[in-house]
Amino acid sequence: MEKRDDWIEDPDGWLEKGRKGERDNRFLKGVLTGVLCSLLVAAAATWGIYFLLSARGLKEVGQTEDYEEVEEKLEMLKGMVDTTFLYEADEEAMKEGIYKGFIAGLGDPYTVYYTEEEYKDMMESSDGEYVGIGVQISQSESTNVITVIRVFRGSGAEEAGMQAGDMLYKVNGEDITGEDINNVVAKIRGNAGSTVHIEVYRDSVNDYVEMDVERRDVSMDTVEWKMLENGMGYLQITEFDGVTYEQFVTALEDLKAQGMKGLLLDLRDNPGGRLDQVVEIADDFLTEGVIVSTKSKTGLGSTYEADEEIRFDGPMVVLTNGNSASASEVLAGALKDYEKAVLVGTTTFGKGIVQSIYPFDDGTAIKITISDYYTPNGANIHGTGIEPDVMVEKEKGKEEDQDHQLEKAKEVLTGKMK
Repeated sequence: MEKRDDWIEDPDGWLEKGRKGERDNRFLKGVLTGVLCSLLVAAAATWGIYFLLSARGLKEVGQTEDYEEVEEKLEMLKGMVDTTFLYEADEEAMKEGIYKGFIAGLGDPYTVYYTEEEYKDMMESSDGEYVGIGVQISQSESTNVITVIRVFRGSGAEEAGMQAGDMLYKVNGEDITGEDINNVVAKIRGNAGSTVHIEVYRDSVNDYVEMDVERRDVSMDTVEWKMLENGMGYLQITEFDGVTYEQFVTALEDLKAQGMKGLLLDLRDNPGGRLDQVVEIADDFLTEGVIVSTKSKTGLGSTYEADEEIRFDGPMVVLTNGNSASASEVLAGALKDYEKAVLVGTTTFGKGIVQSIYPFDDGTAIKITISDYYTPNGANIHGTGIEPDVMVEKEKGKEEDQDHQLEKAKEVLTGKMK
């Protein structure tokens, strides 16, 4: 299963570099949610998560009395468990529960503590190749409901009958309602050839559907393309993973070789992904200027800029909808601000904040919201999204082949090509 907990920036340069090499504050690595999220391999990781609950750490920030109160309460709870709890307690699980609860207390759905296994699973899924059931999922910020937005061809999920729009309800009999998307992914992941029992709510039948899904090796195709009529090329990016830029270049060059005169770039239902990938793609459409910038509560941040190289400078239309989020909004926002493309569809999701992931020596990690991000014109779209230039709602009750948003995009692109 592929989660989308979107990734963003790597200002320390620990992650893979883009095709143009190392650049200060430029093209570096970009989650769930999905989640714009940056992976910082912190040099100070040795202090670990335990700093957060240590008397010494809290004393340094003037919270010794608060910690002592917490410590007393924990000792009281531990005593109650030791003397009265009917079953055998899992000490390690209790510790992990403390850390998770501590971070959950911030009330930010994008700030999460990961166990060693959860962190490992999340890292493995970011490069576009993994073992899973073969679906792309997204989590609602308002309801925390996890919805299947894409089922990959030839996957165990497709074979089991899972459909886009299915809402995950139970995994192996366990209710996962409200859980963080990465924790749910960890429950679903497993060895190739094994199966996982999943129950979903399917709105089309107004009922729950159960299925056993086989886990398989999955190599994600994040880019799809084809030539349309009148020299129009269609290129869809379903998310931004480690394989996306390479696939994008292949698609774009193929469309150009087929005589493409104008490009339809479809970012609908794209929940985001890695910043290194989306910045490289944006750079291929822009000759200069800021692509995206970030700012923390202290005013510090990073700026990612385009260089003079360009792969396509023809007419463009970008398709967006309410599931176009995070890294998708970085690309759509940059193309709109520089008037390189006309946006057609509906307003995007509106995730304009950045998370960093700090791994610790014990294999665990914390993902924490650290800054806002801004489009080239200086707009922060968190909670509001990006409004299209041409608003076209997806009409309900229509067949899949009646894509009114795409038809409108073709009409707009035809006008630009003339």
